[in-house]
Amino acid sequence: MADESLFTRTAGLVERELQRLMADAQLPPDLLEATRYGVLGGGKRLRPTLVILSCEASGGESGSALHAAAALELVHCFSLVHDDLPALDDDPLRRGAPTLHVHSGEAMAILAGDLMLPLAFHELAGGETPPEIAAALVKELADGTKAMVIGQVFDTLGGMPAELSPEDQLRLVHRNKTGALLRTACRMGACCGSASGETLAALTSYGEAVGLMFQVVDDLLDVTQTAEHIGKATGKDEALGKLTYPGLLGVERSRQVVMELQDQAIASLDSIGSAADPLKELCQYMALRTK
Repeated sequence: MADESLFTRTAGLVERELQRLMADAQLPPDLLEATRYGVLGGGKRLRPTLVILSCEASGGESGSALHAAAALELVHCFSLVHDDLPALDDDPLRRGAPTLHVHSGEAMAILAGDLMLPLAFHELAGGETPPEIAAALVKELADGTKAMVIGQVFDTLGGMPAELSPEDQLRLVHRNKTGALLRTACRMGACCGSASGETLAALTSYGEAVGLMFQVVDDLLDVTQTAEHIGKATGKDEALGKLTYPGLLGVERSRQVVMELQDQAIASLDSIGSAADPLKELCQYMALRTK
């Protein structure tokens, strides 16, 4: 069974890259402190791990994907900081610690979150990456970020196409709000590894399946785990009347959906062979995680 040791190698690489990036950013001390708090506050570094493993599955080396992995993690951290704000989810805890607006104040949290976006794109544009790969990475990250924001709007403010069934509406929210950056991670890793068209397509299919699966698992954790265990508030989606898989389909059917998506993700990697084994292991971990 897959476990968290899968992240040990990749998380350390990404952590060092993020520390270097912020040390080089020449920020005012209070902004630097807030940004470091929002970015270096723990977490498994799932999305950058997907970037690195997808690069390696494409025949590349982990070092060639570090800048892309760090850039994607900055966008993810930006989304968490802003999602936690009082105007959106109004969450006091993230990973068992006070959220950034609780720690540093709402204004600084907004500004530190804003800063993470240009830092991310500066990371992609700088360095020794060939211009054509850098341009592809910028486009992938911009597209993924746009989709994530669209998903957040649908989830928080509504406005989804009325002709969609409730399950299709839910799938639309999840594929954008959470799934988009996971899919983007796989595609950015493929770019860094100079993947063939066939490998890019396989990694894209994998990313789409695990992206939706990850959020279905999140929905399940929200109704089956305690806030103390997962390090953030639980039960809020149901209280706010938001669409969730357990709320719409029930817990058992939602668990079946997770298994179906896991099978889809793993099957999509068949054409890559053994180089994709770490991605299969990661998929299994994501399906079975409890926090």
